[in-house]
Amino acid sequence: MKKMRQKPALRSALFAAAVLGTLPGIANAATFEGEDYEVDLFYENHSVYRGEDNTGESVGMAKFRNTLIAEGEKTGKNGWRYNGVFRGTYDGVYDLNKDQFGKSAGGPIQLQSSIGPGGSVPHGGGVPLFNGATYPNSPNEGFRVLGDRWHGQNGGVAFGVPVRPCDYDSRGCVDFGGYGELTLNELRHPEFNSRLDFIREAYATNTFALKDGTDLFLKVGKQQVVWGRTDLFRVLDVINPVDFSRNNIYDELEDIRIPMWIAQAEWRLGPSETMQDRNLQVVWNFDKFRPNNLGQCGQPNVILDAGCLFRGLKNLWDNGGTVANFLPDGAGMQTIAANFGPGQLGIRDVYLPDWKLDNTQLGLKYEGITANGTGFSLNALTYRSQLPSLRGITSGAVNVGTGAPQGPDNTHLIAFDFVYPRVNLVGGSLDFQIEEAAAAVRVEAALTEGEEFANTLQPQLYSENNVFRAVVGVDRPTFIDWINPRIATLISGQLFVQHIFDHEVAQRSQGIAGMPDWETNAIGTLLVKGFLQNGRVSPTLIMAHDFKAEATAIAPSVEWLYSDNLKIVFGANFKVGENNKYQFDDVTLLITHYN
Repeated sequence: MKKMRQKPALRSALFAAAVLGTLPGIANAATFEGEDYEVDLFYENHSVYRGEDNTGESVGMAKFRNTLIAEGEKTGKNGWRYNGVFRGTYDGVYDLNKDQFGKSAGGPIQLQSSIGPGGSVPHGGGVPLFNGATYPNSPNEGFRVLGDRWHGQNGGVAFGVPVRPCDYDSRGCVDFGGYGELTLNELRHPEFNSRLDFIREAYATNTFALKDGTDLFLKVGKQQVVWGRTDLFRVLDVINPVDFSRNNIYDELEDIRIPMWIAQAEWRLGPSETMQDRNLQVVWNFDKFRPNNLGQCGQPNVILDAGCLFRGLKNLWDNGGTVANFLPDGAGMQTIAANFGPGQLGIRDVYLPDWKLDNTQLGLKYEGITANGTGFSLNALTYRSQLPSLRGITSGAVNVGTGAPQGPDNTHLIAFDFVYPRVNLVGGSLDFQIEEAAAAVRVEAALTEGEEFANTLQPQLYSENNVFRAVVGVDRPTFIDWINPRIATLISGQLFVQHIFDHEVAQRSQGIAGMPDWETNAIGTLLVKGFLQNGRVSPTLIMAHDFKAEATAIAPSVEWLYSDNLKIVFGANFKVGENNKYQFDDVTLLITHYN
């Protein structure tokens, strides 16, 4: 009988952008059973308090999420089984802290400019370029400066981003793929939308015996397909997109993957002379395309502020706006704020793939266990990138000086179309034991073709690059007397590596140009999870370190299983590192191509 939802040990703890104090997370459960069905109900409250951000202001309540989950399964006829998971959420942060995240969020802003009083001007106060004198549709209210919670303007390009729900402020609102034009009620209750996200899973399964002694397993419906063997790093686990707006990367993947309508068939070949087991799996994601949800600007969780960048750029294209530190001063340095008119810079169009056969996604996996117990898989997948690419446009923008249409020489403009390119992936995984060390080792690796990256050395400000990613994880239960001499403590470490082929970067007069992403980078994680009081109390420490960024995240927590039906978690997230240490601001290359 299922009583509590079981979570994997490793909770993601990387790239926290502020110091967070997490109030108790509370989960409760109940079970109802019948002759051929079982239904489990779960209630969870997750409350978060966030401390000071880069502006020196205390953010306050950053989450008051109340979730009700119903999981059911029923046995049908002829071997069929039916499973369903339904989830509804109310996040009260938009009502409890409306000045930060609700209908009253944001306000007037100041943008850096060397010719303004005190070194700044208000939105609308820059040097007017063509059609940029006034902004009747975009007054200086309801704004934040892009990225101001994490870093200052520091002499770089900056502009205002609207942060209120789209039914209170429609500036910059457009569907980026499930986010970007959400109303206050849709932010409060994110599962109740046109994609019926309150249906987390709804699928049927059956196993058919074949004449040759093998079996065919079918699973059809709305579901999650998990290919990965490691925690946090999605090297192979890319079939389902992820909703980062729910709690950034801090919730378990099973809770933030976005289930899709998928058909999977698995030919269970069984053992052979050299193998203990073999399976061949085909996965067809026939659902309408859906990308990762990166968070709408104004939500508490907007991963890397990407959703704010997108909304701010869309507002600039639609309504125009002031951009800090854009025009050159007498010394040739970009230090003067400029007023742009509509249609001159920003995001012009968002292209979401329509549902048609060649926009569906297809995967193939061969999986086996060797005679010595090593598990492995070989994977191939063709899919749409779950992250967008900003492609610089070659026509359609307005010349900022004359008002003439964009010409063939007007390249490198900060004016984009928003697309999701096709990506092909091949890879594999391993899972084996090292008996001498009493450790388990997990390995994943993948090579992708078709991913696109920002690249200011290219005329359209992006390039297509092949990427290699790999992660190695080692798990070892270890007796640590001062934690618990009778129950082993779990110690788990992982190392993730990414390499971008044909990486481009160049030194310019005012800094580095090319690709902001590092050519090669590594991230390491460490988990230490103890067990006290017969396993009912579990203190956990998670650390993650980005080697290139020289930044570390630390996430201590204590999980208390008060009863079989009630679990309470206390925790905190800390980031150690300098937000302003690494900056990429290729201003010169952009302005010199505005002719």
